[in-house]
Amino acid sequence: MLFTGVIVPARCVQAAIDERGDPDYLYDEPRQLIQGADLAIGTLNATISDYPPRAGCRPTFVLVGGSENADALALAGFDVMSVATNHIKNCGLTNCGDIPFEDTLANLRRVGIAPVGAGANLAEALQPVVIEVNGIRFGFVSLGQIEPQAFAGPDTPGIAVLDEANLRAAIAAAREVADVVIAMPHWGPEDVPNPNYLQLDLAQIAVDAGADLVVGNHTHVVQAVEIIDGVPVFYGLGNFVFDQTWARDHQQGVILVVRFVGTRLVDYNLIPTVVDGDGTVHFAADAEAEEILARIQAASERLPRR
Repeated sequence: MLFTGVIVPARCVQAAIDERGDPDYLYDEPRQLIQGADLAIGTLNATISDYPPRAGCRPTFVLVGGSENADALALAGFDVMSVATNHIKNCGLTNCGDIPFEDTLANLRRVGIAPVGAGANLAEALQPVVIEVNGIRFGFVSLGQIEPQAFAGPDTPGIAVLDEANLRAAIAAAREVADVVIAMPHWGPEDVPNPNYLQLDLAQIAVDAGADLVVGNHTHVVQAVEIIDGVPVFYGLGNFVFDQTWARDHQQGVILVVRFVGTRLVDYNLIPTVVDGDGTVHFAADAEAEEILARIQAASERLPRR
């Protein structure tokens, strides 16, 4: 099973895609690795819709990409996409409503990628996605906490809201229908490798509630790794596809490869990556790979003892 950091095919990345007329180049280098996984899971933090105008290669918090990005993700080999993210409703126009959000989910489903963590209302957004591999049912839940405007309500569409009650409920629902439960929280402050107290508390809650693996994202830099009561928690995998070239650590991330034998998680591996300003993903060269892993290790050693 393979997980990536944040995928944001927007701004300068989308501008480069438009210039080339080709969204597939982003994943050329890691494509074989992604396709080789039994399950490949990403985290999408942009809309994938042709309704909003393209923002172009300029500073903006409106992160929109065209529908062709869904096709590129499918060709790259992704099976599941966490969408409980803070930019999933972006548009840039005042009359968008929920069109880009609904388009994003529809485009992912159109190409056979299962979105998790969003829906027509909160109850739907909290529902697990279950995929069976070699007779084992893997259940995914995804919840986000960053942007209230993206939150689903009892009768309104959006993402699953990350709080203790919803996290426990989502994991419990997944446990009823899956053999292995994987929680994917979208959490934490940007730009820092150290998880904050909310992440630490929610990680413990996820484990107590029955998660077998916790894989977080959002922070745009790699974060610490922790083992809680035997359950691995990856607080943040950094950027996988984004144009944040203003700091080298924001061009870095890791691909997480987790190996299960039956329902038992037996080991994992972190594969460092770097991304160009046009979104092209590369495997990190040896020296930079060592630096990325060392930063994760240092952040992990700074975690408070439980």
